[in-house]
Amino acid sequence: MRVIEGRNPVIEALKNDVQIDKILISKEVKEVSISTLLTLAKDKNVLVKYVDKAALNKISENGRHQGIVAQAMEYEYMNIDDIFTNAREKGEKPFVIILDEITDVHNLGAIIRTAECLGAHGVIIPNRRAAGVNGVVAKTSAGAIEYIPIVRVTNINQTLGILKEKGLWIYGADMDGEKFIYEEKFDTPVGLVIGSEGKGIGRLIKENCDTIVKIPMKGKINSLNASCAASIIIYEVMKQRGI
Repeated sequence: MRVIEGRNPVIEALKNDVQIDKILISKEVKEVSISTLLTLAKDKNVLVKYVDKAALNKISENGRHQGIVAQAMEYEYMNIDDIFTNAREKGEKPFVIILDEITDVHNLGAIIRTAECLGAHGVIIPNRRAAGVNGVVAKTSAGAIEYIPIVRVTNINQTLGILKEKGLWIYGADMDGEKFIYEEKFDTPVGLVIGSEGKGIGRLIKENCDTIVKIPMKGKINSLNASCAASIIIYEVMKQRGI
């Protein structure tokens, strides 16, 4: 079982037919404030149980459950073909976010949220030495994990090769990049690699990128949080595509 916490993430899970075992709601929550959630739960025949807030605190992964926790089946990762199907159904050139060992669940959730909001077609993460989809990620993404394909792979380098074979140009984000993001034309199918919070993109993965891009910086601090950097570059790609 995985835990889905918070009003909006639980609502989005219900809308997307996630297999939910039951929803636990604090007795302190007023029903009028969660009428949409309760209606969806009834329509989906999902058990709703009212409990003490202390019971939710015990199972909460991030402590920000808003008095609502759903217990659902483990997140079902998708495959690379699902990303390309997503792009094809929208009639758009594929845009894929590849994350190299992002370990902070809040960063992962924030990147997924931005990727979905701005129209990327999928997110790829490694299955080792990196955060996976859990309750905190679901909460931080505001339910976006239910709308964008998330793929977990064994080897990022091999995956970049597969993406290149499918026609993607792979960009790596690094402060020592060859070009500023506004100098590049993102008019082809794009794969964007975002590195880990501490060391950035791994050497071999960086060597496997077609182009390394950077964000223009003016301040005395010359680096950005991984999710902030990802948001800026994702926006630049989609701006050029006319969102």
